Amino acid sequence: MTITVKVGEAKTHLSELLARVEAGEEVIIARGKEPIAKLSRIRHEKDLQSVIAEIKAARASRRKTTIDEILAWRDEGRRF
Repeated sequence: MTITVKVGEAKTHLSELLARVEAGEEVIIARGKEPIAKLSRIRHEKDLQSVIAEIKAARASRRKTTIDEILAWRDEGRRF
């Protein structure tokens, strides 16, 4: 979940916002209506393993790339 707070509120409630980030939320800090920064949790190595698993699962559901497609990408824009 993502929440948006204004700069003044972020300064006043920084500890609370950091606790929410630790719980998995993202916090967008805005000046007026324009977003200027994002607070998000830093991924540690154990989190990285779950990201890798998600990527592998996404790749498994895609169709395989053919050699003809790879050669076409390689040759795209070439002058023969």
